Order: sequence, then structure tokens, then C-alpha cells
Amino acid sequence: MITKQTAVRQTGSEPALIENEENKMKKLNIALIGAGFMGKAHVIGYSNMPKLFWPAPAMPVLKTVCDIVPEIAEDAKERYGFEKCCTDWQDVVNDPEIDVVSICTPNNSHAEIAIAALKAGKHVLCEKPIASTLEDAKAMAEAAAEAEKKGIISMNAYQYRRVPAIDLAKRFIDEGMIGDILNIRCTYLQSWSADPNSPLSWRFQKSIAGAGTLGDIASHVIDIAQYLGGDIDQVVGMMHTYIKERPVQEGGVDLLGTVKIKENAVKKPVDTDDEDSFLVRFKSGAVGSIEATRNAWGRNNFITFEVHGTLGSLTFNYERLNELNVCLANDPDDRRGFKTIYTGPASPHGDVTWNIPGMNIGYGELKAIEMYEFIKAVAEGYQPSTNFQVGYRVERVCDAVKESAEKGAWVKVAD
Repeated sequence: MITKQTAVRQTGSEPALIENEENKMKKLNIALIGAGFMGKAHVIGYSNMPKLFWPAPAMPVLKTVCDIVPEIAEDAKERYGFEKCCTDWQDVVNDPEIDVVSICTPNNSHAEIAIAALKAGKHVLCEKPIASTLEDAKAMAEAAAEAEKKGIISMNAYQYRRVPAIDLAKRFIDEGMIGDILNIRCTYLQSWSADPNSPLSWRFQKSIAGAGTLGDIASHVIDIAQYLGGDIDQVVGMMHTYIKERPVQEGGVDLLGTVKIKENAVKKPVDTDDEDSFLVRFKSGAVGSIEATRNAWGRNNFITFEVHGTLGSLTFNYERLNELNVCLANDPDDRRGFKTIYTGPASPHGDVTWNIPGMNIGYGELKAIEMYEFIKAVAEGYQPSTNFQVGYRVERVCDAVKESAEKGAWVKVAD
């Protein structure tokens, strides 16, 4: 509600920023579409961002939560503290009170919702991958470019590049600490779907997800690789599906392998990839490799990279996400080797860390960093580092991997 202590600034179709005259803190009304696993993550990010980054660039206000299942929508409203709930995303897009739309729905619905929201003058944060098809990704990027002319911000939720240790690696690379990059090696290994009794969620259905492991997790390390090493130019790779059918899941919530269904349950075919392995060539001349699977017993959220340069190397493991390992070629022969840097207040996004390096942050703080970068971009009027154009480029790399796996040959990534 706008009181006599507040003023509304609105130009054309741009969403209003509610500004308190006493403390000048802008407020942005948030709508969440999709109240499942990632919806929860977005809420935690919005809620914690001002607590960790103060003064906040703007204050998120949890206005509306939308889910196609009425019980889930109502439960999310009560659980997360939204002012209201609904079951039709168009109610959100057409609501003049909404400034920001967070899209946490299955991949095949991203484009329709995001494009409509952008046209309605809403700032949009969309989960990754940007879309289920390359055509939809292109349409979203074009809609975002058009909306940008009116000051509308779009962002794709590639949160892992925002780990302070990864941002620190980027700083070291940009400063020339490890010289020219020769090779980047990335992995993203999980085990949550290695059990054939894990249910057939939408993530295993091509018509909804667009791809399996490639879009779900390989896209994250493609983004990290391009963040650190620049655009990927060519790929050659393989894609495999190990589990050909899975038991049908009851209900609409994506359970991410946390439950198992009885072996005698009705099963349906899986038509997405379980594992992807591919070599890459960067436009810079560097080379590398990327491997991703959801069938690696013993690996939980094993995101790793090694970057080898002419003057040193960097390594990172997300399961120890507060650490960056550095080896410098110019160190004396008798003490050259990897040393561990613990991220803390002196690192990128130091505001979100605790006072002493090694006290450590986790996934919740990482989502707060993501929301800080998004809300800051909205408040200050610039496109964030993972805008829709960046998401579209990741999708073009994924598309090249698919084509390469079919042809068994190197494929150039479309510009």
C-alpha cells in the first residue's frame, strides 16, 4: 500500500519503484511463478538479501505467489509470507502492482511467461536453462532486447558463477595472475537420479525440459567456463541415456530423487540424456573439456574446474565452495604447489560472508548474492552479467553439443 509517506515514480510502461520519503529505500513488489524447489530458493534469496547486503539497493516485497496447484500456492503464501496467491500466471503479468517476476516453472513454459511479462513492463528473473528450445531462447533474448529500450531488466539464474571463490578466480584471471589461459576443465557430477527407481519428473521428459543433464546441470558449467575463459567457439561430444524408463511420479512437485517409487509402479520411457561429455575450443584459442552426469554415485553437487594458464593454475570444488586453490609458476621450485585461499570479507561479495574467512557460506547465501545482483541492476538500471543474451548463448552451446553428438563431429557454436 502506498501511504502519504511514500511516493510512486512511473514512466510509460516501466514498473513503479515505491520510495519511502524518510529512508529513501526503494521497494519492489515481487511475484513468484512456480512454488517448488527453485521457488523456495528464490524466496530465501529475496528475504535474506537485505539482511546480508545493507543498505540494500531496494527492498523486495513478497507480493504474489503463483502455482498451478491451488494447495501448493496457498501453502507457499502462508509459509513464505506472500500477501496473496493465485493459480494463473497471467494474473501476475497483468497485475499493475507487480514490479518483478521470478519464473521457477518447468523449462517449456519459460518463454511464454517471460515474454509476456517483459511486454507488460515487468523485470524478469528466469531460472535456467533459459528455455527448452533454441527458438524459444532466441525469442526471449529478442524480447529482452526490446524491453531493455524501456529500462526493463532481464536475468537468467546462473547462480553458481556468483560463488565468491569463482568470482575471485575471475579477478585473478583478469589481473593476469595466471597468464594466458591454455585449458579449462569443468565437471558437474550428481547422483540424485542414478537410482532407476527415482521418479519420472518433468526433468526426464524432452517435451518439457528440452534436454536432460545438458540443460539441467551442464549448462551451469558451460556458463562458468565462458565466464572465466570467454565464448566457446566449437564443440565435439557425446550424450548418453543409461536409464531408459522410470516409474511415473504422482503429483506435480519435482522431488529431485529424494523419494523412491516401488519397483512394480507403472513406468514410462525417458527421452533425455543422463550424461554428456564434450571437448571445447574457445574463441581465445584456449581448449578444454566439460563433463556432466546425474548418474555418478558418491557425487552430490560436484561442480569443479581447473584453469591452466601460462603463469599458473586455479582449481575449485563446489562441495568446498569457500576455497580456491592457486598455484603460481613463479614460486620457488621447493615451494611451488597449490595453496588454499579461504574466501571471506576481502573476497568478492564479501558483505554476504561472515567476519572470519573459513566461517563459510552455503547455497542460501549464494541465492542472496544472486538476488542482490538482480535487484541492484533493477534499481540502478543496467543489465546484469547473466542477462537473457548470456542465457541465449549458453543455449547455443548446448544446441551445438546436441548436433555434435548426432553427427559425431566438431560443430561451431552459432554467433
